[in-house]
Amino acid sequence: MSFIAKITEPRIQISEKRKRFSDSYLRQMIVPLFIEQLMLMVVGLADTMMVSHAGEATVSGVSLDTMIYTIFILVFSALGSGGAVIVSQYIGRGDKESAETSASQIFHLAFVISAGLMLVLLVSGKALLSLLYGSVDPEVMQACETYLWIVTLSFPANAVYNAGTALHRAMGKTSVTMRVSMAMNLVNVIGNAIGIFVLHAGAAGVAWPTTISWYFAACVMTAMCFRKENEVTVRLPKMMRLIPETAGRILKVAVPNAVESGLFQAAKVLLGSLIATFGTSQIAANGIGQTIWSLSATVVSAMSPAFISVIGRCIGAGDHEAADYYLRKLLRITTLLTFAWNALILLCLPLILPLYDITAETRHLIIVIVIIHNLFCGTIGAFFGPMSAGLRAAGDVRFTMLASIFCTVFFRTAMSFVLCLGFRMGVTGIACAMVMDWCLKALLCMHRYKSGKWLQHQLI
Repeated sequence: MSFIAKITEPRIQISEKRKRFSDSYLRQMIVPLFIEQLMLMVVGLADTMMVSHAGEATVSGVSLDTMIYTIFILVFSALGSGGAVIVSQYIGRGDKESAETSASQIFHLAFVISAGLMLVLLVSGKALLSLLYGSVDPEVMQACETYLWIVTLSFPANAVYNAGTALHRAMGKTSVTMRVSMAMNLVNVIGNAIGIFVLHAGAAGVAWPTTISWYFAACVMTAMCFRKENEVTVRLPKMMRLIPETAGRILKVAVPNAVESGLFQAAKVLLGSLIATFGTSQIAANGIGQTIWSLSATVVSAMSPAFISVIGRCIGAGDHEAADYYLRKLLRITTLLTFAWNALILLCLPLILPLYDITAETRHLIIVIVIIHNLFCGTIGAFFGPMSAGLRAAGDVRFTMLASIFCTVFFRTAMSFVLCLGFRMGVTGIACAMVMDWCLKALLCMHRYKSGKWLQHQLI
């Protein structure tokens, strides 16, 4: 056994025949997830740089719309994650028929809900933009309206794509989602380049490639879900009609997750209004720092689907000891990877910062907040994100929702205002409040784990 295998192996063991997932299997699942998340970050940076060439009005309009658009993206992602929990449990139980019914219902719910939200936003989008951003310049508002109208058309494709990726991750076939994501982002980047540099189409030149890339990915991913050689295959008759009992199980997980994600995004918007009062250097430091933070959190984001698939299957098989074993094993793996990745980002920071034309004050602030972020993300990152996904996969959805709402929405927001306004810490206070939120959530998750209550739920 290698050194890494030894340090990631839990002290309390289970019999070899109950170890459903080998180290090789886990590695084949985790590596594509990491590559996919890293690629999304790189493509996001490329998109940001290209959009900057479309003019300030387009940049402002797209950035304002993103705050709204992201809420819907999180809803569709939560719906897919809820379905992944149910499907993974049925796979663990060996109930292929129910797994395929659930997989088919994810697609049905995804399309119906997203189509409904699309129609609502198409009708009310202009009024919503006027309500939220009525004071912006006419050029910015025009960019907002154009971009939002076009990307709203992508909602059904986005939701269906998330349904397909959720199903493949539940089966452990993360290499498929990685390849489709690569193709989708390639289409998006090429489309943006054409729309911005060739057609000079402004906000529309950015929005149409996004919408087209989502429909491309949705079609490819859906086709992959109908393949007969899959462990779980989507069935068209079950996709076309609502099966209330199965849909209810999926929504039981998806709704709390969507509420949690939506409130988190709303809290970010509120904190954005606070940061806007700090001054140019502070705002610039926060903006660049957020980009580096997202890069540093790549492992944390990548590991959550792995927890859902592995823990969900163990729970479905009725093997709670195996679920406990793999939760501890995945926590060790995640901690090792997050520590190494965050240390690497810190080492590369002197190479990253010269890419930005910023003042010495802004550079100093970025260094401070990135060190704060990476120090805590690298040591407890496994316990406030992926561990929560593991508890959710076991059916403990109410606890994970309430813990996140309390820690992230209320505690983090309140502490941000206290540290920033009361102690005048600026963006450093934002960073400190964030890691305080992580510490509290990690403690709550650990307490929940040790109580054993996370294993006392039944979804199927």
